Amino acid sequence: MDIKPIKTDADYREALKQIESLIMAAPDSAEGERLDVMVTLVEAYESKHHALDLPDPVEAIKFEMERKGLSVKDLEPMIGKSNRVYEVLNRKRALTLPMIRRLNHSLGIPAESLINLAQKVHA
Repeated sequence: MDIKPIKTDADYREALKQIESLIMAAPDSAEGERLDVMVTLVEAYESKHHALDLPDPVEAIKFEMERKGLSVKDLEPMIGKSNRVYEVLNRKRALTLPMIRRLNHSLGIPAESLINLAQKVHA
């Protein structure tokens, strides 16, 4: 198995090509083992060089509101009275854990994103 570390973007692109050629390999074969190693290397490189930030929590809430045609009134069961909803949407109030759970459950927004808002407001 001739595998080298991924150090540059050129190495990364080459590794992706190799993965593409191995994608249908049987898991217990030599090609399958090579695929596993290549995927691990690519994941490590991506996490270090191409890390994705979580979406902005308020923008995620607003996006879901627009996508689902929701109003401030519709968020009241998840956040509280309309003045509290406006405070959250204007970044004046942090989300509580119960709010995060309800928004996650009702709107499907990742809890990690919503926790990010709680931390930003308190910082």
